[in-house]
Amino acid sequence: MATRTAGNDQGSETAEAFIEGLLAAMTLEQKLSQLQIAFRPRLEDAKDLARGGIGAVFWPRSAEAANELQRTAREETPHGIPLLVGLDVVHGQRTTFPVPLAQAASFDPAVAETDARISAKEAASGGVNWTFSPMVDVSRDPRWGRVVEGFGEDTHVNSVFGAAKIRGYQGESLAHEDSILACAKHFVAYGQAEGGRDYNTVDVSVQRLRNVYLEPFRTAVEAGAATVMAAFNTVSGRPAHANGPLLTGLLKEEWGFEGVVVGDADGVVNLVDHGVAADLGDALQQSYAAGLDVEMGGNAVSADGTALLAPGDVSSDRVDDAVRRVLRLKHGLGLFDSPYRDAVREIIAPTQETRLAAREAAEKSLVLLKNDGGVLPLGRSHRRVLLVGPYAESTDHLGAWVQSFAEPAGTLADAIREECPDWSLTVKEGSGFFGEDRALLADAVEAAQLHDVVLLAVGEPSSLTGEASSRSDLRLPGGQEDLIRAIAGTRKPFAVVMFNGRPLVTGGWIDSAPAVLEAWHLGLEGPAAVARALSGQVNPGGRLPMTFPRSSSQVPIHYDHENTGRPATVSARVDEADVDVALMGPGNTDDRYTSKYRDLPLGPQFAFGHGLSYTSFSYGQLRVETGELALDDLRDGQSFRFGIPLSNIGDRSGDEVTLVFIRDRVASLAQPVRRLRAFARTSLAAGQTELLTFDLGWSDLGFWDNDGCYVVEPGEFEVHIGGGLEGNVQTVLRLT
Repeated sequence: MATRTAGNDQGSETAEAFIEGLLAAMTLEQKLSQLQIAFRPRLEDAKDLARGGIGAVFWPRSAEAANELQRTAREETPHGIPLLVGLDVVHGQRTTFPVPLAQAASFDPAVAETDARISAKEAASGGVNWTFSPMVDVSRDPRWGRVVEGFGEDTHVNSVFGAAKIRGYQGESLAHEDSILACAKHFVAYGQAEGGRDYNTVDVSVQRLRNVYLEPFRTAVEAGAATVMAAFNTVSGRPAHANGPLLTGLLKEEWGFEGVVVGDADGVVNLVDHGVAADLGDALQQSYAAGLDVEMGGNAVSADGTALLAPGDVSSDRVDDAVRRVLRLKHGLGLFDSPYRDAVREIIAPTQETRLAAREAAEKSLVLLKNDGGVLPLGRSHRRVLLVGPYAESTDHLGAWVQSFAEPAGTLADAIREECPDWSLTVKEGSGFFGEDRALLADAVEAAQLHDVVLLAVGEPSSLTGEASSRSDLRLPGGQEDLIRAIAGTRKPFAVVMFNGRPLVTGGWIDSAPAVLEAWHLGLEGPAAVARALSGQVNPGGRLPMTFPRSSSQVPIHYDHENTGRPATVSARVDEADVDVALMGPGNTDDRYTSKYRDLPLGPQFAFGHGLSYTSFSYGQLRVETGELALDDLRDGQSFRFGIPLSNIGDRSGDEVTLVFIRDRVASLAQPVRRLRAFARTSLAAGQTELLTFDLGWSDLGFWDNDGCYVVEPGEFEVHIGGGLEGNVQTVLRLT
């Protein structure tokens, strides 16, 4: 692997001496220029920015153009400081992988790391050296469109997958030519926007902020994330872009983060609309003083070198600290010696190898939600199959946050024809994504009568997911639910394949569908992965990283909720004389004064961790090696250890995801009813057994209190181990 020399053009001087020498020679305007990133679509305009000494630009779409910008910065500015070149490389550059939420469904962090490693190689070959990914915002409200960009509702899953992405992007060393800077975003609690409405207010307690939303960022810092992006939202009334206690007090001082804090697009400008800054100058002053290092928008210094801030507006120590952080990253990337890329070697298309990696990632991300009667798999032998729905011949599989130049995916229909050439496949539209067409519906129903089995390819288009794509109604759009119900009415065997970027509400049709395969937006090789799962060449083994609600009004809903003082539990009896019985769904409770919706069954439609398989798994007897520990021993590094045999008792190979939850029975603060502390994905052949071993230590059994202190309290801890939330093997650990 080629390495960019992480030295400098000052011979034997150390990196810090080199950086201090630069700082001493720079004017305030030159320093402030380093503390901004801007986008200019025209190369000549971008070169003007580089000529003006800007510290970072957005990628100009080719290695050749990136080299021009770097050459301008190196040769036409007083200090020759190279550029950081940024781009949102979220789940692929040339090879598009599944959206991050789908990757989380794999419960295999290697999927995320492989995506990031390939993406970094492809992006770096074109001159990109900084990506604004991963998003590690814990997201419990599927109305929020950006759930597609993160890893779901669980803090631990976000932490593990975020760290995996960072390792993939940054590689073994930033000095390697195929490494790029990662950026953990959005700091912090962006995923708890009120009403699931993007950019909205966040008001959160200290303990929830610490226990839920900050943990993935702390893990990201420990994993070596080079940069962190501030969030658009307020936290307890203070916008994140100007939140000194968070950006400086917690991130930089408490956690010791030595990298760069970058703003989000116009996040500093937005302080005026938030009502905490009088004008742009005031907004810049507050942001830099709070600990922001790079403003995204290019407002601090204009292309002609005019600074919006005067000496003293922000302390010289704070300005110098921010510039040092930027220069250290540039030095670490080796840009002072080797800022250019070989344009001939730029990767401009997926390869057979990267396509295979993307397909394997897509296959691992599939989640089998239902399979009554074993409708799936269909096998590859001859049968008459009708494929209907707006996703039958759609190429919209890449998902949100995909590059505009990315190679398009194929269609599900074509993938099925390739995978199952002996099928007699008929394709009907049945319904569009939006609106209703009774003629299309009638045509599909008529065609269903002439086929052995029907596949419905439904979902939400990727345009409904991502940033600024909040939805109030989480049902399938258009007439797709009518199409499912109409096909169910034909009494033909059928399966639903659902393509989406968030949990959807399926209550209007789920009971009539015998089989449902959650296929997300799986990227370039998504259709091929789905076709292989339908035929049985692939056995779905993913699990839901977010809860699927029964109703849009049931959100936010998540598995790790507190018990409340009046928890609702399923009752075996409902008083028929109760005037409110009509409001109760099956599985509701006759105990009126408990926490519930009176017109919904208890619990979600599909819980976090839910997922089926074409085979069956069994857990053996739990073997507890260490069931009791003293608090001091746990603090000193000892851990609870236990093992459990996992067996594939079915007739085909498959993957089982094992989840380890804990519950602190009695604590000084109310604790979640379950908290995920470990997970493992295991591939087993039919009849194979493997012993799984897990450890729980100091970091697993404690929590953050409202004073911002991490505490571990003695007591009893329930441990639940299995393939989901229900039917688990249990034990109790004692901490004395």
